Amino acid sequence: MQGIQRKIVYVTAFEIIGMTISTLWLTLLSGESPTSTGPLALMITSIAVIWNLLYNTAFEYWEIRQVSRTRTVWRRVVHAIGFQITLVVYLIPLIAWWLNITLWQAFVLDFALMLIIPCYSFVFNYVFDGLFGVPLSAQQPVAEPAIQGASASN
Repeated sequence: MQGIQRKIVYVTAFEIIGMTISTLWLTLLSGESPTSTGPLALMITSIAVIWNLLYNTAFEYWEIRQVSRTRTVWRRVVHAIGFQITLVVYLIPLIAWWLNITLWQAFVLDFALMLIIPCYSFVFNYVFDGLFGVPLSAQQPVAEPAIQGASASN
């Protein structure tokens, strides 16, 4: 599976599972009820969906230009951490506002999410690629066969 279909399936599955993890994690850490953390997790997920599409498009744009396109463990780690760190910029103010806490408290809550979500992201990506194959950006180009001269004559 490739292209936009792959991205839609990827983002949908990633975010539904991620929203469940986020709701449970925020409920546990904040002491708030799931009726409060659930809608927050939905907003976090909505932001993450949009960012995930943009981030993965940019990542694949970069990846396809690399000499080696193999998705090594290192490349997967960088991908997962990079996504989470850039997402923080959007999430900390939202968490602070929604839970009526300071930016620092929101950062601490989000930091707790940052510890678990990259691990989830790494495992999810590994399993997803195993089930659906890696995108074209992570595949080595196929060498074209050498053109052979005309050896037969009439």
